[in-house]
Amino acid sequence: MLTSLVLLAASAGSSPIVNNVEPPYWWTGMRNDTLQIMVSGPGVGNASVSADYPGVTLLQDVTLDNPDYKFLYFKISPETKPGEMALNFKLGKKKQTIDYSLLERKKAGEDHKGFDASDVLYLLMPDRFAKGKAAASDPYEGLRFKAQPDRNNPNARHGGNIQGIIDHLDYLQNLGVTALWVCPVLENDMRGGSYHGYATTNYYRIDPRFGTNEEWQRLVAEAEKRGMKVVMDMIFNHSGSEHPWMESMPAKDWYNHPEGDVLTNFRLTTVHDPYVSDFDKDATVNGWFVSSMPDLNQRNPHVMKYLTQNSIWWVESSGINGIRMDTYPYADMNGMASWAKDVMTEYPNFNIVGECWYANEGGSAFWQKGSRLNDTETELPTVMDFRLSIDGRKFFNDETTPWTGLNGLYDHLSMDFLFPDPQKILTFLDNHDTDRFLLSEPENLDSWKQAVTFLLTSRGIPQIYYGTELLMNGSKEGSDGYIRLDFPGGFPGDKVNAFEASGRTPMQNEAWDYLSGLLRWRRDVANDVIAKGQLKHFMPINCAYVYERRLGDKSVIVMINGTDDTLDLPIDRYSEILPEGSEWTIAPAGTPFELGKDISLKPRQTLILQNF
Repeated sequence: MLTSLVLLAASAGSSPIVNNVEPPYWWTGMRNDTLQIMVSGPGVGNASVSADYPGVTLLQDVTLDNPDYKFLYFKISPETKPGEMALNFKLGKKKQTIDYSLLERKKAGEDHKGFDASDVLYLLMPDRFAKGKAAASDPYEGLRFKAQPDRNNPNARHGGNIQGIIDHLDYLQNLGVTALWVCPVLENDMRGGSYHGYATTNYYRIDPRFGTNEEWQRLVAEAEKRGMKVVMDMIFNHSGSEHPWMESMPAKDWYNHPEGDVLTNFRLTTVHDPYVSDFDKDATVNGWFVSSMPDLNQRNPHVMKYLTQNSIWWVESSGINGIRMDTYPYADMNGMASWAKDVMTEYPNFNIVGECWYANEGGSAFWQKGSRLNDTETELPTVMDFRLSIDGRKFFNDETTPWTGLNGLYDHLSMDFLFPDPQKILTFLDNHDTDRFLLSEPENLDSWKQAVTFLLTSRGIPQIYYGTELLMNGSKEGSDGYIRLDFPGGFPGDKVNAFEASGRTPMQNEAWDYLSGLLRWRRDVANDVIAKGQLKHFMPINCAYVYERRLGDKSVIVMINGTDDTLDLPIDRYSEILPEGSEWTIAPAGTPFELGKDISLKPRQTLILQNF
């Protein structure tokens, strides 16, 4: 079964009525029994259509403002068998029959396991991670814009691809991560190349510079063999300005502000502001993200059905374990709620995380499913902890006062009462849109170790950004490319190969070993305690932050010295988690720890104890 779209043949000696069909195929046995098929071609909206297949009924034949598009809605009964469904088109004297494939599902919806707090996500940008030998002979097939890679330009494509990720799955497994969040891989046929992937021009095609649909499927399959999950990055708030829809919109209201002169104000507070003006809210949710990313109208039911089916198609066709949805609050809230509900109904054990970029806890909590702060049920399971990313450098580098440093971290977690499910918060120190946690190469790793330890032992679903294990650093000031540097050794001709210990500096190896040891301990030893355990923390006193994760009789205790001085912690203050006579080992090494009347922490030391 070909997963790329092809030109469909018409009757002999004539041009086709239909040039394109989306989705290219579907499945029987889906929970939602209604299938939308969008067909396009010159004047296809005026064509008559009939379908002949047992168990399938044509419910609606819809043409909107543009006669070059037609939307067909079919009901597929639960008894429908897999096979080829004949779609018969007639336009004047022209006739065309399309055999539309209805496939058998590989596994039930319940079997699509999503990512959760037992996982650690490794976020990577395919263009900057690694380049493998491409399967396609022409990486520019069907593209209009064919800018060549230029690794000297931080804003150009550098040539990384899906095969490069596949080639280094063993490295990632050895590092200890359990899931990959891959920045967008769909076609971005844009001027300048759109290396980041956030300007989609074809929702059913992997960008040929990254690979093929089959290579994406192979990545997911190879990751699964190694016990790793894959999270696919999607963008439904906007498309790329070079999407064919922009040249020929299916409907006048397919996009918001199609005139293109209204940009978003980037003020997400308007979404929940009780006093907001219509003007300001419209600018937030209906304005274009940038001039090259026009804003899709999720209030149009045909748009929303198209987008929802697209998500389900990628889950079903490739077996991904989760979706990260970009710019979540910028889209229509009700439209995205229906999307999330439909996806999660089809795949009850799946997971979705929405990018809700707020500097405060309330804004993030507003969007999580079950929020008491929002009158609309968003159906969004997981939100992102941007506050930790924004203030993380202060939390772990400033000495604690009553309001800063580790006290700020304590206060941040104290706001978790706002969230319906704190274990479904995606936590991170940095990502592809923020400054690196390390702005420059550090003199020592003390504060860095404290930050990554907290990230991997506190509540939520941790995400680390590629190169964290190598102490990759930098600021986005001047160019986002400076926080999206190439992984050393990922590209032919690289003089340094940091995938191997021999290619790393002593400090990089120290960081790699520490992070890897912690990741593998979390994955192989303490997973249930960290993923499911209750969190109890103590207000930082004398610049020491202490917290426990407990599940049944198993306990993990983390102690962080936020100062440059030695600290002696009196055990009696922590007796409810460190009872007299209890036995502990130091994690992840497993060496015995003798519990006395106090615990001495070296300057900036991080100590992890476990009792199992």
